Amino acid sequence: MRKLFLMTLAALLMLQSMTAEAAPKWQELAVAIEQTINEAMEIYKTGDGRAAKEKINDAYYGIYEKDGLESALRVTVSSKAVGITEYQFYKVKKGMLAGDPIEQVQKEADTLIEMVHENVSAMENAHGNQGGWASFIPAFLILLREGLEAILVLVAIIAYLRKSGNEKYLDTVYNAMIAAIIASFVTAYVFASMLESTEAGAGREILEGATALFAVVVLIGTSAWLGGKADAREWKKYIQGMVDNSMTSGKAKALALAAFLAVYREGAEVILFYQALFNNSSTDVEMIWAGFIAGCVVIAGLFFGLQHGVLRIPLKPFFLFTSVVMYLLAVTFAGGGVRELQEGGVISQSPIESLPIPTIDVLGIYPTVETFGIQIALLALGIGAFLYRRRQQQQEEATA
Repeated sequence: MRKLFLMTLAALLMLQSMTAEAAPKWQELAVAIEQTINEAMEIYKTGDGRAAKEKINDAYYGIYEKDGLESALRVTVSSKAVGITEYQFYKVKKGMLAGDPIEQVQKEADTLIEMVHENVSAMENAHGNQGGWASFIPAFLILLREGLEAILVLVAIIAYLRKSGNEKYLDTVYNAMIAAIIASFVTAYVFASMLESTEAGAGREILEGATALFAVVVLIGTSAWLGGKADAREWKKYIQGMVDNSMTSGKAKALALAAFLAVYREGAEVILFYQALFNNSSTDVEMIWAGFIAGCVVIAGLFFGLQHGVLRIPLKPFFLFTSVVMYLLAVTFAGGGVRELQEGGVISQSPIESLPIPTIDVLGIYPTVETFGIQIALLALGIGAFLYRRRQQQQEEATA
């Protein structure tokens, strides 16, 4: 509890230091995006498609994303609307690099401008109906959405250490959590302090995507290890191989790394999103803080409830449950990580139009071949591993 208090206090103090002067309002941002897109089209008409594409990147990374319009739309309008708009940015850039006819690229650019203005109008209508809640709700939902993913990983790790009698490694995990919070603020500060350059925006997306995919590897490994201990005989063999009922330092470091990555990935995003909320709110700042505090209370309640609920589960169901949770989180992170790399321009976007796949940020589900495809592949891999393990156990029981 003391560790949790220290982490919350650190977050409050560091977020307080980030409440800076107000940034342009949403309509002004929409106009700035429109002007930048028009500038890109003027460049494209001269025949320089690459320079025109970089100017579109300025509109996306330097305004749409950096000034908080993307995150605000995501929580007040819909993730689907944001996904469609982001794909339209991609289509314009792709057309410019491919050297498509000016009339065709101009049509796509006009569609993009129209989308941005329609989304901003929809968001401001929502704000007008909600009053001060327009600042509270995004602040609350951002913390809840990002925090929930992290605490599921943390609860499984902490519960495992306690269940296996390895409480002495809890400090290692807690310290990793605190280090992740500090690293999140450092990362957010570095990116927020950069000049309004295209590479800085793309670099952030690439870093977030790479971190998410690295977390996928760690989570899958942890899931496989926990799943292997679900069998009573395997668990007994494992316990007998431990000295004084303690785990190896390597396993402890692996669990601490999983905790670090879970908190770091979400923490950096929370800080950047909150920076955008504060910058774009000259009033109702107290409602943003109210949303943050309410989110902390709910997250703390979920953390406490899940932690104690898991600890009451018998050994075999416990390991199976935590193994499945870890693997499903890996599937979620995989979709989100690929999505970040798409936004960073590293991976292409191929929308799935034949199936009604929804956009669900919290599950990392997006209607593109690349994001949805890797999730289907991981699910198939997980099911195959489960069936293979089950078949092995049946063969062992038959020969026993």
